[in-house]
Amino acid sequence: MTWTRSDASVRDAPADGAGPAIELVGVEKTYHARGESVDAVRGLDLAIARGEFFSLLGPSGCGKTTTLRLVGGFEEPTEGEVYLHGASVTGVPANKRDVNTVFQSYALFPHMNVFDNVAFGLRRRGVPKGEVKARVGVMLELVDLAGRERRRPGELSGGQQQRVALARALVNRPRALLLDEPLAALDLKLRQAMQVELKRIQREVGITFVYVTHDQGEALAMSDRIAVMNEGRVEQLGTPREVYERPATRFVAGFIGTSNLLGGEVTEAGPEAVVISHGPDGWIEVPVRGVVVGERLELTVRPEKIGIGRDRPVDGLCRIRGTVTEVVYLGTSTNYTVATAAGEDVVVFSQNVTSGEDVAARGDSVWLSWDPRHSYALGAPQ
Repeated sequence: MTWTRSDASVRDAPADGAGPAIELVGVEKTYHARGESVDAVRGLDLAIARGEFFSLLGPSGCGKTTTLRLVGGFEEPTEGEVYLHGASVTGVPANKRDVNTVFQSYALFPHMNVFDNVAFGLRRRGVPKGEVKARVGVMLELVDLAGRERRRPGELSGGQQQRVALARALVNRPRALLLDEPLAALDLKLRQAMQVELKRIQREVGITFVYVTHDQGEALAMSDRIAVMNEGRVEQLGTPREVYERPATRFVAGFIGTSNLLGGEVTEAGPEAVVISHGPDGWIEVPVRGVVVGERLELTVRPEKIGIGRDRPVDGLCRIRGTVTEVVYLGTSTNYTVATAAGEDVVVFSQNVTSGEDVAARGDSVWLSWDPRHSYALGAPQ
């Protein structure tokens, strides 16, 4: 059957109760060099659903690319098992696994035109000429390159080359596509446009995408779920909203976007929330359970959740006082840095909803306030 755009979205739809597309169980990867051992991946358990856009996010050296290579068969685990659609592929070479990989360097053949680059894998497998033409045509339409079949890679923009690499990987109809920072070489505007295109293509094709990136905005924009990695481990696994709004650790709070980390001693404790002291006149309510009076609590508040003004906030809002140390105008918003009475710097993103003057200037004494729902305790049961 010819794979067309109309049926691509349901091609890999799982039956009810079907298992994950990709599963890693107890996976470890240790490298040995110059008499030393480096644990690149440690105790990794992951289950990636069929048809999911799943991102591995983290800084350089966190183990995300090694994890992708373990799935693709370019590396073998020191311990643990890798499963594709329920079958163990540990020890199975990369060319025998039903996955394809798109790397940061697109590795297109410069002497071949677009059509021949995309058709390369099909021809090596002996696919009939008529089917090759039909399948390549469908893929070029999918990635919006129809009409450019005879151009060579050197005649294409970076974004177009990236689409050729995608088409070449997808034309073989893999059950999963692995992408290792494929947008990193593009400029910001093109990278943002390609994020939208990648998500569109993934929805239309309907297969599992596993995407490696160090760009938080990229992962938030495209992913169904994100695994935030640090030092070979997953620090948090969840939807973009979950990892942004409710970071599980200090690392996640600091790595995903901009976050304010505050701390203080619990002065009041109830069954559903506590109050902590934070300098003179500071009052912060945190929705959390299992914390007692006298315990020190660390919390995070996102900059866009915080209001700033010279007047004392209304009762019921969390509030702290401070002095403005920096004001940065960014067009759509103005960013304020405020040194609090407790000695912490708090960043506030204030939307520029009017064309008037700034809310405050450097040196001004201000109140910061926010809804208690936006106080999120780190490392405590919610």
